[in-house]
Amino acid sequence: MRLSLAVEQWRSGERWIAGLDGRLSLRAEDVAQATYDELRRRLGGAFTTNELVDLYESGVSWALDLASRVAPDDPDAWDSRVTDAAFLRYLGQAQDWGGGRIVHHE
Repeated sequence: MRLSLAVEQWRSGERWIAGLDGRLSLRAEDVAQATYDELRRRLGGAFTTNELVDLYESGVSWALDLASRVAPDDPDAWDSRVTDAAFLRYLGQAQDWGGGRIVHHE
């Protein structure tokens, strides 16, 4: 999976979260934020889109473990689409990402 496919999948996760309401919406947002924070811990402040995709492709089982700790009573918030949404949100911090596309610096 490379960037365009990953971004498409991550956007789908964001749309899924946006369609939630009530308690599940709140728990999913908690899980997404915790996942975002973990991405920051794992990748740091300076990273590229390729590094983010590489991390995603290497496996995100850690995100399920994290979700189950953040929302232990709400297993629907452990949905992989919540992880996808967090990756999309973190993508905005990539050094080479801007305005919804890769920015080539000269």
